[in-house]
Amino acid sequence: MKLYISEGNPHCLKVLAAVEQTLVQCDVQCVIHEERGGPFLSRPALPALLLPSGHHLFSSNAICQYLFETSGQKPHTLINQWLEWETTELQPALLQALHMAVLQGKATEASKILQRPLSYLDQCLSKGTTPYLTAETVSVVDVVLWGALHPFLSDSSPALGEWKSVQAWFERLAGEKACQAAAQRVLPGKSLEALKSFMQRQPAPHSSQRRGAESCNSTPSEAEEAVRVVSEEEMETAALAWSRGLTACPEPTKRQHPILPQEGRRNLLLTSALPYVNNVPHLGNIIGCVLSADVFARYGRLRGWNVLYVCGTDEYGTATENKAREEGLTPQQICDKYHAVHADIYRWFQVDFDYFGRTTTKKQTEIAQDIFWRLHERGFLLEDTVEQLRCEGCRRFLADRFVEGVCPYCSYPEARGDQCDKCGRLINAVELKNPLCKVCSKTPIIRSSKHLFLDLPKLESQLEEWLDKSTGTGDWTANAKQITRSWLRDGLKPRCITRDLKWGTPVPHPDFADKVFYVWFDAPIGYLSITANYTNQWEKWWKNPEQVELYNFMAKDNVPFHSVVFPSSLLGAQDNYTLVNHLVATEYLNYEDTKFSKSRGVGVFGDMAKDTGIPSDVWRFYLLYVRPEGQDSTFSWADMALKNNSELLNNLGNFINRAGMFVTKFFEGCVPAMELLTEDKTLLAQVGWELRQYISLMDKVKIRDALKHILNISRHGNQYIQVNEPWKKIKGGDQDRQRAGTVTGVSVNIACLLSVMLQPYIPTVSQTIREQLNAPAACVGTMLHAAGSFVCSLPAGHTIGTVSPLFQKLEADQIEALKKRFGGQQAQNTNQAPPVAAPAPVATNDEAVVSGADPEKAKQLTQAVAEQGDKVRVLKAQKAEKAAITLEVNKLLELKKQLALAEGKSPEPAAQKGKKK
Repeated sequence: MKLYISEGNPHCLKVLAAVEQTLVQCDVQCVIHEERGGPFLSRPALPALLLPSGHHLFSSNAICQYLFETSGQKPHTLINQWLEWETTELQPALLQALHMAVLQGKATEASKILQRPLSYLDQCLSKGTTPYLTAETVSVVDVVLWGALHPFLSDSSPALGEWKSVQAWFERLAGEKACQAAAQRVLPGKSLEALKSFMQRQPAPHSSQRRGAESCNSTPSEAEEAVRVVSEEEMETAALAWSRGLTACPEPTKRQHPILPQEGRRNLLLTSALPYVNNVPHLGNIIGCVLSADVFARYGRLRGWNVLYVCGTDEYGTATENKAREEGLTPQQICDKYHAVHADIYRWFQVDFDYFGRTTTKKQTEIAQDIFWRLHERGFLLEDTVEQLRCEGCRRFLADRFVEGVCPYCSYPEARGDQCDKCGRLINAVELKNPLCKVCSKTPIIRSSKHLFLDLPKLESQLEEWLDKSTGTGDWTANAKQITRSWLRDGLKPRCITRDLKWGTPVPHPDFADKVFYVWFDAPIGYLSITANYTNQWEKWWKNPEQVELYNFMAKDNVPFHSVVFPSSLLGAQDNYTLVNHLVATEYLNYEDTKFSKSRGVGVFGDMAKDTGIPSDVWRFYLLYVRPEGQDSTFSWADMALKNNSELLNNLGNFINRAGMFVTKFFEGCVPAMELLTEDKTLLAQVGWELRQYISLMDKVKIRDALKHILNISRHGNQYIQVNEPWKKIKGGDQDRQRAGTVTGVSVNIACLLSVMLQPYIPTVSQTIREQLNAPAACVGTMLHAAGSFVCSLPAGHTIGTVSPLFQKLEADQIEALKKRFGGQQAQNTNQAPPVAAPAPVATNDEAVVSGADPEKAKQLTQAVAEQGDKVRVLKAQKAEKAAITLEVNKLLELKKQLALAEGKSPEPAAQKGKKK
C-alpha cells in the first residue's frame, strides 16, 4: 500500500497517525498540494491511499477505518456513530473556524464556533467510563477526532478550561508516540500557521458565523454549515440520476388491513406510550409520543417498509378511579368518555394509527394473565408482605404517582413514589421522607399488605445480555441508554406487580384475588392486547423477533418501564416475544418557560388547538421543529409565529408557490424543456446531498434534525431563482427564454421533491402540493428509494394544476391574544380556584364535618394550593428575581389560609403545620 500525504494538510494528520498507531505496513509519500492522489480526478485530492487491488481511498476517515480494521480492530455501532458525528457536525464547524483563524487572524471568534461540538464531546467524555471514547485503548475514533481538533487544541489561543474532560482526553492522545510523529511530520511548527498554505487553496465558507450553541428552538438554518464544494463527479452523477426519471419505480400500494409481517420485507412494529385515559393530552404529551411515532410511521411507509403502528388509551389504575369519583361516573364510563376525547384529538392532529385501541378489554385480561402464569410457573415471581402508604383522608392505599416527598438519595423535594426525576433512582414509596398525598396533601400512614413481585435480580443477567445486543444494534436515544444504565447501576431489586385496587386487570392467583396488576406491569402488555384486538394473528408481530423490528416511542419518564420492567416480564415468560429493538425517547417540552397546567389554564391542550384557527399542519410543523430530541425545549407563541412566517411562509411556501406560478404564467401550465448547465447540475447535486442526509437522519429517527435538510433545499431553490431571475429572462431573446424555462422546470421539480419529503411532517400540505403540481404517484417511491435519488418527476410537457398559496401569516395581534388566552391570567388575577379541580376524597357517612367548613370549596382550594406551590417551585428553579418569588409565595400562603378556613380550622396553625412539613 502507498499513502500520499501533504505537509500542512490537516486531513493528512489523522491518517498518518493511524498508520503509526496500527503499525500497518505502508509506503508514505509526501507530495505538494497541487499533485493529484489519483490519476482520474479532476482536482487534487489528498490524502489518498493506494490499495493492493489498485483502487484508491480518498476519504481520510475511510482510510483510518481501513487501517484499523486491517490491524484487527473490528468496527461497531458506537464507532460508526462517532465517525458520522465527526463528518456531519464537527467538520463543518472546523472548516469555518480554520478559515477565520488561519486566513483572517480571528482565533478568538473562531474558537466560539467550536463551542457547541466541544461541549457535546466534553459531555460524552465526562459520562463515559473509559479513558478513550469507545474503549480502554485508542480506537479509530480517537485518532480521527484528535487529528481533526489538533490544529486548534494544540495551539495556545483557544482556552480548554471549561472542557476539562476534552482536555484530559486530548492530552492523553497527544502523549501517544503515533500522534506525536504524525504532528511533527504534517504540521511542523505552530499548528495554525502551518495550515496557511493549505487553507489558501480551499473555497471560503459562509461569511456568517456558525452559532456557538444551538438551542432546541433555534432555526435549523441558523446553525449555518460551511458551503459544500461540489465536485464534477458529483454533478455528473446527479445529472445522470435526474435523467432517469420515474420509469424504474412502481406506484405505491394502498394499505390493506390487517397488516401482517411479510417474508423478504422490512417489518416494523411501532408503538407510542399509551396515554392515560383520564388526562387530556397537552402539546408535550403529543410530541413526545404519538406525533413522533406518526412521523416515523409515515416515513417508513414512504420508504416501502411494512409498517404497523398501534396505540391506545391506558385505562386502569388509581387515576381513573379518582377521575370517576370526581365526575360522579363509573370508571368504565370515564374510560369511554375520555377514550373518545383522545381519539378525536389525535384524529385532528392527523395521527395515522393503523389501530387505536384501549386496555379495558378481554384480550388484555387474557394476555396479561397468561404472562403472569408463565412467570409464576418458571419461578420468576416472589411473595412478600410489604409496607404501603395509606391515606386515611382518602380512605385508600396510595398508588405511587399519588405520593410525593423528599428523595432518600439526593434530597430532591418532589420525588414520586416510584422514582426520583432528578437522580433517576428507583424508590419505594415508604422510603420517601415527609411523604404527602398528592390528592389531599395529608400525610399518609404505613400499613402492611401481601403482594407479588417480579424477581428482577433473577432475570438481570438475561436482561443485560439482551440490552447489550439491542442498544448495540438498534437506534436507542442517548437518554434512553443513560436512564437504563442508571437503573442497572446498583443492581435490580424485586418489583411489586400487584396493587390493592378494584379497577384493573384481576390477578388470577387465588391467594391474591382481591388485587389487580400494577399499572406498569399491566399497561405495556396493552401493546399486545391492542394488536390482538386489531387482528387475531397478533402473534405474528409479537412472537416473531426474527422478522419484526419493534420501535417504542415515549417521553423519557417512561423509559425504565420499557427498557427494564416490561422486557424482563417478556424474557421471563419465555415465549419468544418480540422485544424492543429501537427505543426512542424525547426530553420534555415546556410551555413559555413553565409547565403545562390544565387547572391553571396554562398551556395548549389537544382539545384546544383546533379552536385557535391555526391548521393542524402548522401545529405539527412547529412541534416537530422544536421536538426535544437532545434536551428540553419550549413551546413559545412568539417563536411559533416566527417559524410559521419565516420558514413555512417566506422560505418553503414562497419557493413552491413561485415555482408553480412561473409554470402557469410563463409557460401556460406546462413544464418547459430543460437544458442543464453547470449551475443547474450543481444545484441538483446539492439537493441530492440534502435528500440523502434527510434519509440518513430519518432512518435513525432524528426527526427534528432531518427537517433542517428539507428547509435547506427550499433555501437553495429560492437562491437559485433569485440569481437567475426567470421573470426577467422570459422577456429576452431565445437563449434567455430557454434559460428561464430550465430554471422554472428545475424549480418545479424541486417543489415536487419537497412535497414527498414533507409528507411525514405536514401531510395535508404535502398532498395539496402534489395536487397543485398534478404529480404522478410514483414520485414518492422513486425519490425515497434506497439512499435517495432526486429525479425529474415532472418532465417537459407535464401539465400542472391550479397553484395557490399554501400558508398564511400569523399576525402579531392574533398571537398576542392566543398567548394571553392560554397564559393562565384568569387563574392568576382572581382568588377563585381553577375551574377544573383535581381528584379529592369523597365524604362518607362516618366523616365528621367541622362547623363552618365548606367541603366543596376546600376541594377546590386544595388543588389551587398544589398548583400555586408548583408555580413557586418553578420560579425558584429558574432563579427568578426575589420580588417575583416573594409575590407568588405570599399568594400561596393566602391560599393556605383560605384552605384552612374552608376545612373549619384556624388558619395560622394550619400555615405553621404546612411549614414544618
